[in-house]
Amino acid sequence: MAKTSQKKQQGYFKYIKWFWILFGAGVLSVILIFLLASWGAFGEMPTFERLENPETNLATEFLSSDGETLGKLYLDDNRTWVDYESLPQNLVDALVATEDARYYDHSGIDARGFLRALVYLGSKGGASTISQQLARQLFIGVRDKESTTNAILQKVKEWVIATRLERNYTKEEIMAMYLNIYDFNYNADGIRSAARIYFGKEPSELKTEESAVLVGMLKNSSYYNPMRREELVLNRRNTVLGQMAKYGYITEAEKDSLQALEMKINFNPESHREGLATYFRMYMQKFLNVWVDQNPKPDGEKWNIYLDGLKVYTTVDSRMQRNAEEAVQEHMKNLQAEFFHQNTPDRNPTAPFLDLETFEIDNIMERAMKTSPRWRAMSREGKSEKEIRASFKQKTEMTVFDWNSDSFEKDTIMTPMDSIRYYKTFLRTAMMSMEPQTGHVKAWVGGIDYKHFQYDNVYQGARQAGSTFKPFVYAAAIDQLRYSPCYTLPDNQYCIEPGKHGNLEAWCPKNSDGKYSGENMTLKSALANSVNTITAQLIDRVGPGSVVNIAKNMGIQKEIPEVPSIALGTVDLSVYDMVGAYGTFANQGVYVKPVMVTRIEDKNGTVLYEYTPETKDVLSKDVAYAMINLMEGVTQYGSGGRLRHTYGKNQAMYKEIMTGYPYELTNPIAGKTGTTQNQSDGWFMGMVPNLVTGVWVGGEERSIHFSRLLYGQGASMALPIWALYMKKNYANEEIGVSKDAFEAPEEMSINIDCTKESQDNQDDLDTDDDLDDLDF
Repeated sequence: MAKTSQKKQQGYFKYIKWFWILFGAGVLSVILIFLLASWGAFGEMPTFERLENPETNLATEFLSSDGETLGKLYLDDNRTWVDYESLPQNLVDALVATEDARYYDHSGIDARGFLRALVYLGSKGGASTISQQLARQLFIGVRDKESTTNAILQKVKEWVIATRLERNYTKEEIMAMYLNIYDFNYNADGIRSAARIYFGKEPSELKTEESAVLVGMLKNSSYYNPMRREELVLNRRNTVLGQMAKYGYITEAEKDSLQALEMKINFNPESHREGLATYFRMYMQKFLNVWVDQNPKPDGEKWNIYLDGLKVYTTVDSRMQRNAEEAVQEHMKNLQAEFFHQNTPDRNPTAPFLDLETFEIDNIMERAMKTSPRWRAMSREGKSEKEIRASFKQKTEMTVFDWNSDSFEKDTIMTPMDSIRYYKTFLRTAMMSMEPQTGHVKAWVGGIDYKHFQYDNVYQGARQAGSTFKPFVYAAAIDQLRYSPCYTLPDNQYCIEPGKHGNLEAWCPKNSDGKYSGENMTLKSALANSVNTITAQLIDRVGPGSVVNIAKNMGIQKEIPEVPSIALGTVDLSVYDMVGAYGTFANQGVYVKPVMVTRIEDKNGTVLYEYTPETKDVLSKDVAYAMINLMEGVTQYGSGGRLRHTYGKNQAMYKEIMTGYPYELTNPIAGKTGTTQNQSDGWFMGMVPNLVTGVWVGGEERSIHFSRLLYGQGASMALPIWALYMKKNYANEEIGVSKDAFEAPEEMSINIDCTKESQDNQDDLDTDDDLDDLDF
């Protein structure tokens, strides 16, 4: 018996011995596995340096002067970093309650959660902590579900990295990092993009129920997609709210109230072709490409404008930019409808082209085809010219621009060649607005819709300036000859003989209506009504060279031939140059180069660039003020008079295409309209003391234009955009656009009060209000 008992006891101890041996071996194996994982035996582990500076792609962000994000530049990651301090407490609470209830009590691994997941096989929740999820997002990636062994090893690596993260960062930093890393779909990379894209607001502005939606998406943003599975996402949101109540972050009553709310998604997709100031942002992309070439990092490497998280502080005011874009849309939609009405095939068989022979139209279409993206893409693929041409005649499904759709798009079927002709029918536009005292550009609209018309007509485009060039001629005459706005010249046909000023032939410009009054006219009246004969006399007296010099000193970059015909605006100029030049008049004769960027910072806030103003004294204060006085006449009783008038002989037409008419602007305004040959280009340059704005409207081809001056003049095509824009600006007093009079010099050497100047045949300034005169 004793021997039997002894054998049993020995067997018992043997089992205990083996148990502890196996248990110890298991513990040692686990420790060994973790050690091997930390040493990189199962794959590369992040170094200390990488843990301190995890590699994340950050988008370049364009910020407006009033602190709003205009847009971003990025490749794959539309991510802008948000510090923990900028996260709302409701978002933090929702995250902890849903993803890691004991987040503040563990050091990267939740033992209780792990055991629970092990016992219940995950049916009562997973074991991954926020730190582990961050480790997977940053350093591991998608878990291998095909191999159990690999999945276990990846989990081990998660644990190791999570504990290292906990040693390197605070809980708050880990939480912020996780929310900044996560991909919420639709280019919503990180919490800031997600808040803006799904709710149209900054993260700090998120309501509790909105934070619950985003936290709910952390489980699987592709599956819990609010744009595709609304009911599923709503249920998930309510689950998150339930978790918040369970852990005491909200009361039961608050939970019930919030769960009863409908889910309101305010979807604002962010892409390079959509959003605010798209044309301006694309100009900024080119600006940055030049800047990074000239300003490398301290180590000599180039900044990456898509990945390095630069912050670009621009001069654009988001409120004024919205006003500008809205003004363009409102007027151009109406103007285009009238253009379509007048250019139907039954009225114009060659629509939209006017005054062209068939072979000329064929040449335009041929050129457009060969410069199209389709032609270039197929050429790169090695397709033959025969194959490429054939593809342009095959009908295909496509989405095209359409003013009549809420989204400005429609799905249709047409041949690529027909689509080229279709797009040719649309009138284009450009608009830029600048503060003349600083050169700060406040608004920039390069076309009617960047997604479908990507050519920037503000900076890239240049079109005949028409009568908007005349102020340079008048400025030269007042500056050199000291003429007063009250100085008179006869309105008779005037010729500059061959050989003078480089003329090969006699130049005898006609007035727009082909008539000459024979009376003396003041310069103020002549400019207000765009009388060509007076402008011809002035350029003859000062010489084309003087006019070119003044235009160049005022910032015009384009080469201008020194010939008399430039007086009527035959040279092609950009809206960008014209606004900068007109700013000289409003800024008391000092030219300030337009400024778009005030400073650039890296992702840590280190200033990399600050602008230095570029200025030049061009005109004396009294000459500049005399020019302002001249151009005030344009809007008082000249071709820009419809800014003030509420009635006129063409009121029916105004209501038809001039959105918002009557404008009834009563504050001091200086300006100039411009219309070129055959109404191909319509311009309006408008100024108040602290804002200069230029607008151009025309077809892509000069043969695309209105057949009648009534609709095609600058006062009908371009002026309404300026008027709508200014009315919107004035409706928001916080913007601060001036309604005051222009500041006069203390000592004015040039007389601007024509009642004090007696001259023979002085014109009565109260001329008839013929708003339909062409103003070449």
